[in-house]
Amino acid sequence: MNVTSSGRIEWHGLRLARGVLALGLVFATLVHAGGKDKFCTATARMLFGACKAGVDDDTLVAKAICTNVADAIQRATCFQQAQTDRAEAKQLCADQKATRIATCTQLGEGRYDPTIDPAAFDDPKQPTNPNPYFPIALGNRWEYLAGNESDVVEIVDETKLIDGVHCIVARDLVSHDGFVAEATDDWYAPAKNGDVWYFGEEVKDNETFPGDDPVRPELVSIDGSFKAGRNGDKPGIIFLASPKVGDVYVEEASLGNAEDVTEILSTTYAYPSGDPELDDLVPPGLAATFCAGDCVVTKNYSLLEPDIFARKYYARGVGVFLEVEPDENKAIRLVSCNFDMRCASLTP
Repeated sequence: MNVTSSGRIEWHGLRLARGVLALGLVFATLVHAGGKDKFCTATARMLFGACKAGVDDDTLVAKAICTNVADAIQRATCFQQAQTDRAEAKQLCADQKATRIATCTQLGEGRYDPTIDPAAFDDPKQPTNPNPYFPIALGNRWEYLAGNESDVVEIVDETKLIDGVHCIVARDLVSHDGFVAEATDDWYAPAKNGDVWYFGEEVKDNETFPGDDPVRPELVSIDGSFKAGRNGDKPGIIFLASPKVGDVYVEEASLGNAEDVTEILSTTYAYPSGDPELDDLVPPGLAATFCAGDCVVTKNYSLLEPDIFARKYYARGVGVFLEVEPDENKAIRLVSCNFDMRCASLTP
């Protein structure tokens, strides 16, 4: 909570100091439990506390809104909904905590604090060691389709300087029924060793509303936006130079906002693979076009959305050609690209 009155700061100074001291003691207990440093678990537990506090804050605001509903029946319904939302949100906090702690067993208990040396990165427009599974050459363009949803990604002639590192800009536009629903700029940096780092994204979520004249997408959210070096945000890796099955790494590191993790499921994928889970919702013809036993399959999930994940399928020279979202029974497939001859055979 932001304290805006100097009088309040002085009045609660002793309480605040005691609270900070108590928090410090709790933190010390968490991270040194059992004689081992458990920074990942400590982070999960602190974020659990922050999540619960946020739920309480949201509930009080919701109840304040309900208080001002004049109709008694509607007011009672409003209060009941606030309590239902509170219970669901509290459960989500608990699920997030469990997911984070489970992920700590894969990532390890160390602090997540990658050392960023600008000298270790290439000119993003002319990398010396480009990653064949994440080709971010200037002008590259991909188009994906899933039902009435289209997604166009293009590497544009723009760079961002973040933490001393020059990042290329990937412009990602998701459209529903012809209107742009999501407009995102992703910031990628190729390392000289072939890893591709992810330094952040600017997210704009839009909606259209019946009755508007003209109908025009309206900005409704920027949730998920983050930038390395701002508000404690840190960069992650979007694709490894030499992925191995079982590798698990941080993709997005903006605590409480954007926390994505990637796990390598296969580096030798071809359809059929013999694994029903990996083959689920995969169009055989699409896989045959791009995979000769050398495609990489990843599992991508957010620590903020327990039990929801996506599988991404990467082809050498093309990058992502398919994303499968099992919870929605959805397959987002590549329908065109402008830099690889294999894309000429694709159809919408």
